[in-house]
Amino acid sequence: MAVKEQDVKTNGSNGYRVIGTRPIRHDGTDKVTGRAVFGADVQMAGLLSGAILRSPHAHARILSIDTSAAEAYPGVYAVVTGQDMPDPGDRVESLGEGGASNLRYFSNNVLAKDKVVYHMHAVAAVAATTRHIAEEAIKLIKVEYEPLAPVLNLQEAMKEDATILLDEIRTDEFGKKGDKPSNIAGHFRHELGDIEAGFAEADVILEREFFASPVHQGYIEPHSATAVWRADDKIEIWTSTQGAFSVRDQTAALLNVPVADIKVTPTEIGGGFGGKTVVYLPPVAALLSKKAGGRPVKLTMTRTAVIGATGPNSGSHITIKVGCKKDGRITAAQTSLIYEAGGFPGSPVGAATSTILAPYDIENVQIDGYDVLLNKPKAAAYRAPGATNAAAASEVVMDEMAEALGIDPLDFRLINAAKEGTRIATGKVFERIGMIETVETAKAHPHYSAPIESKSGNPVGRGVASGYWGNWGGQSSATANLNSDGTINLVEGSTDIGGTRTSLAMQLAEALGLDAYDINPLVADTDSVGYNDVTGGSRTTYAGGIIVVKLAEKLVKEMSIHAADLWDVPVDAVKFDAGIFSHNGDSIGFKDLAKEIAKSSVSISVSDSVHPKRFGPGFATHIVDVEVDPETGKVTILRYTAVQDVGKAIHPAYVEGQIQGGSVQGIGWALNEEYVYDEEGHLRNSSLLDYRMPTALDLPMIEAVMVEVPCPNHPYGVRGVGEVPIVPPPAAIANAIYQAVGVRMNTLPMSPVRLTQALMEKNA
Repeated sequence: MAVKEQDVKTNGSNGYRVIGTRPIRHDGTDKVTGRAVFGADVQMAGLLSGAILRSPHAHARILSIDTSAAEAYPGVYAVVTGQDMPDPGDRVESLGEGGASNLRYFSNNVLAKDKVVYHMHAVAAVAATTRHIAEEAIKLIKVEYEPLAPVLNLQEAMKEDATILLDEIRTDEFGKKGDKPSNIAGHFRHELGDIEAGFAEADVILEREFFASPVHQGYIEPHSATAVWRADDKIEIWTSTQGAFSVRDQTAALLNVPVADIKVTPTEIGGGFGGKTVVYLPPVAALLSKKAGGRPVKLTMTRTAVIGATGPNSGSHITIKVGCKKDGRITAAQTSLIYEAGGFPGSPVGAATSTILAPYDIENVQIDGYDVLLNKPKAAAYRAPGATNAAAASEVVMDEMAEALGIDPLDFRLINAAKEGTRIATGKVFERIGMIETVETAKAHPHYSAPIESKSGNPVGRGVASGYWGNWGGQSSATANLNSDGTINLVEGSTDIGGTRTSLAMQLAEALGLDAYDINPLVADTDSVGYNDVTGGSRTTYAGGIIVVKLAEKLVKEMSIHAADLWDVPVDAVKFDAGIFSHNGDSIGFKDLAKEIAKSSVSISVSDSVHPKRFGPGFATHIVDVEVDPETGKVTILRYTAVQDVGKAIHPAYVEGQIQGGSVQGIGWALNEEYVYDEEGHLRNSSLLDYRMPTALDLPMIEAVMVEVPCPNHPYGVRGVGEVPIVPPPAAIANAIYQAVGVRMNTLPMSPVRLTQALMEKNA
């Protein structure tokens, strides 16, 4: 795998022992030998299997549910419906990366009560001795529906005479509620400068519109949860999740029980990408367990249910207007972002509006965001939620503007690049960032100047695009226990998705002068460590790194007391550096001192929590070469280079994997992935045969180029790296397609059918 590391700011970046190396991950052996326990692997005595009945309609009132036949079926222990879910009221609570949600809507999404608002909406669940029996039993549940017209298009949903999904929704516009039912749940605006004056100053103005279909995260492991409702009313849950504490808090709120009564043990996770930050199964499994007399119940989704009934990223309709001077300076930009929320309010349009123009220093900006209900699954986070749709619009317009002005597209970005001190429309002022460095590195890269080689004589083109994600800090807690041999047991509560066990262990080892394998990292349950936010938003290595450095400082302080006793000197006289305690020529290594401390029957354990409010955003600039078959519309990726500011690469191989993985997902989004609905709102491609994700056969090697502009708010300069890589690919590919065949595509995915149609229209 091709990796290049470039230090833009070298202060301290080359003086590390552990950081920047590539140790084998601590959990690697269990993963490759099959010993790691994933959600569906959980087993225990008396375990029952569950199945969920899902709606055949995209929009319908539930008139009645008769579960008697299912309850009487041999082997069935419990049946639950939405009526078994407590009414949580209209409280709004934070759901981690998934944003805030009204708990009543959240509850109705888990199990529908009076109405189903998307095809495959969960309606009832059964627990039985085997999964086969449970699946047979759900067929016996009789549901009487009153079908309603589905609303599947944003433009139709926003009309005044549109069919209303939720009668109580009133548009929250600039903080004021509307006076009549609407499918527009929210409308807000970010403004900076004087937009009219900015356009008046422009020599060239472009105005375009763009569309994107919903796409799924595509994690390989389906959702799975096992729950036990004990006789003492304590609930235990084992589940595949990006955040055990998030599962605990969401389940407690939905079941109206204290958080102290729920213990969540996170299993290993086979991917999430934001899609496993909200709960679908744990509350249902818990209710089934309660009805089954406390027997444990496991629920595991089918792939069809995963795609059809868990949150994809939003589809969108974006309009954008940009004005420029002849010298390339952007004078004004105005955008409207309309995002699909699905059946309940809460699309990632807020994040989208904060990212769409963030790579650029523009004085006059107006950004409008709309959150709109449709009869589709409730939208969920997906790797830089909302940002990819946004960049697919803005970065294509930037490319077209550069062409109109006769400026190289990367030079155009350098003219307008955001930098330290830039204020964006949300009010955020950037500290030290690396947007300029990613563009300069891309421009100097051999890929940008190399000839494009066609494989079959078809037209070829090269495109570029930049992207941004703000990253996140969140809450992190951890405990470090000193062992008698000088090794450390690190207990933390962040689910390991991309190698964070090792990235945190490496930072702790660096701070203590130890080796990476001297740290034994453990992801604990919610009863065994302090609160941790979800592993999402590219926060874990960042915030986790801050906490382990604090733990290292506490360990050194405690151990220095014993070193002082050993030498009979004041504690302040003991120095520590690179794993060595010293005083006036006397010295003792970290591990040797740990052995001396153990002899005195003293144990050292330290804990801490952090909630960093300042964190370093990430920027990336991608280059792609494509070949287009004008007869079939098939696009082949010939070469791909992803340049990204990573702050400081703790484990370069993991960073490379994040960059490559995000780029590949963005390529799939650009060319093939979409939800396909019929006129009645039925999802027609809810399998991995029909939902077309890229495979290794569709891709070249993704070259990852790591630029290191250290984040000033982290002891090692870390920036989150997982979100940014998915942002530029669709725009870069769209720009490359234009260079190849002269067609500006404005709809994602740019599938063979759409591209062929566009070429026919162009030629006509």
